[in-house]
Amino acid sequence: MKGLLSSVVLLATAWTHVSAEEHVFKWKTGMGMANPDTLKERPVITCNGQYPWPDVRVKRGDKVSVLLENGFEKWNTTLHFHGMYQNGTNQMDGPEMVTQCPIPPGGSMWYNFTVEGNKGTFWYHSHTAGQFQDGMKGVFVIEDEPDKFPYKYDKEMTLELSEWYHEVAVDKIPEFLHLYNPTGAEPIPQNLIINNTRNLTWNVEPDTTYLLRLVNTGGFVSQYFWIEDHEMEVVEVDGVYVDKNSTNMLYITSAQRYSVLVHTKSDTSRNFAIMQKMDDTMLDIMPEDLQLNATSYLVYNSELPNPEQHMVDELEFLDDMYLTPVDEHRVPMLKDANTKIEVSVDMDNLMDGRNYAFFNNITYTEPKVPTLMTVLSAGDEATNPRVYGTNTNAYVLGHNDIVEIVINNKDTGRHPFHLHGHVFQVVARGPTAADQDDLDAADPIEYDGEDEDREFPMTRDTVYVNGKSYVVLRFKADNPGVWFFHCHLEWHMIQGLSLTIIEAPLEIQRTSSQMLTDSSIGACQAAHVPHIGNAAAHADNFLDLTGENVQQKSIPEGFTTKGIVAMFFSCLAAVLGLITIAVYGLMDMRDAEGRVIEDLGVDPVMLSKGSVADEGSVSTSSDVKK
Repeated sequence: MKGLLSSVVLLATAWTHVSAEEHVFKWKTGMGMANPDTLKERPVITCNGQYPWPDVRVKRGDKVSVLLENGFEKWNTTLHFHGMYQNGTNQMDGPEMVTQCPIPPGGSMWYNFTVEGNKGTFWYHSHTAGQFQDGMKGVFVIEDEPDKFPYKYDKEMTLELSEWYHEVAVDKIPEFLHLYNPTGAEPIPQNLIINNTRNLTWNVEPDTTYLLRLVNTGGFVSQYFWIEDHEMEVVEVDGVYVDKNSTNMLYITSAQRYSVLVHTKSDTSRNFAIMQKMDDTMLDIMPEDLQLNATSYLVYNSELPNPEQHMVDELEFLDDMYLTPVDEHRVPMLKDANTKIEVSVDMDNLMDGRNYAFFNNITYTEPKVPTLMTVLSAGDEATNPRVYGTNTNAYVLGHNDIVEIVINNKDTGRHPFHLHGHVFQVVARGPTAADQDDLDAADPIEYDGEDEDREFPMTRDTVYVNGKSYVVLRFKADNPGVWFFHCHLEWHMIQGLSLTIIEAPLEIQRTSSQMLTDSSIGACQAAHVPHIGNAAAHADNFLDLTGENVQQKSIPEGFTTKGIVAMFFSCLAAVLGLITIAVYGLMDMRDAEGRVIEDLGVDPVMLSKGSVADEGSVSTSSDVKK
């Protein structure tokens, strides 16, 4: 169980403190058994044989070096420090086939970067499909200079929120992307957990101000969070300090972080409930035994009983649109974007019958060469989006462009979107198009060009878009690199809800720190993945995409999901019928006779004496019906 992030915790993890400003970690992936929700032991991903993975605390300006060794038997792996700008060190960002090759079993790679522009609450996780849902993740806190944090507090606590599955998420991917799941219904988690357990006890002192860091490291459901009879003052979101804003409830999507001040009571005569609740509108199926809520305990007096769960009549949570940044992020609303990216979000089936997710009818399909490595090997052609492939959804930005991303969501569900390498201003977000019961039939609300009336817009790195609505983001392209932009619901990213931003590619080529390290090239060689060439791995002609990875073909007009399912099962029934006829037709007759005798439960000795008929034909007929 994770509690206060302290030097004691760090010393218990697998890292070597080389100096006050450099931290060296050596982590090896593996598999073990654990029971975080106390209901079922199951396989989990371990770090150096231990679960959970370590939380990490460094100071702003420190250097971090992580050697990640792949101890899996059959899985590739990668590592992403979520929210890190990785300015000048793009290859350390982590997404597989975007900035690096996958690390194969038995392989390793060094991640080296300096924490310069970032401060506050972050986390790290595998960026290979499904792995962080199975435990490959941890909280990453960057301490600011003592006099730079804008608010006073006495003590600190971190709560890591997540959903939990009783089966290995990586093993569920083939079931999820399957003909038998043509609607793309996401697997339903069994529970919510907190600091890798359930029913956590947080012992507090009276009349004390705590800085509470909240991190949703889950891969699917958003969570409502509140503390019974305690107000929370939001002071940070996603590494951005904000003006204080009081609330009784937060809505936290996958990958989002909030830091809040909680002032405890003077009276210690009772304890209080800490509540988590799933956003059940995200669930396509509602199992009868599913527990939507989880209760932990804010304890003033351990001799008193733990509180009961605390339910509320309305889920009235803070609208993060009204948070105002402070310090260097307090920037007037960016206007007059000279690069505009407008995408529509949709879910649909392709010719293989599987359900995919799309930006503008393109479902992300990995290139044969990591996109950053295409940038570094393409020369002047690096400014041409074509070299990055048909299905990477690539957008090339100029250096210091003001960029606007408009997301029009045609899906009924909320989606949290994350941009690597940047924080962005959220300049507009539309409401859900209708009440949940009427959302399927509602027309989507699209962005009409009107921004929120905010001088200093809310700024963060992960934001949600409402069902059948829109959200508009703006940022300055001042960090050359290849940056992934994707839905942070892991199931949707697996379905292809991602695009690639190639920011100032010629600047990347001119920067010495962006050149590939021997460790990065070594990972490619071990994985047998080329590190030179375009998306199709052609290095002689970067405009030749012959043989590139592409998405499945679209279904012809007139086919519906229901029709696809009906056709599939009709064909399956026909094939099984033909197989059955063939098998029975080819069976040895004596073998067939033996099977019939066995099915009827007849004594073959009595049959040879002709005694079966004496027991009556009605009884025999009854046996056949059974």
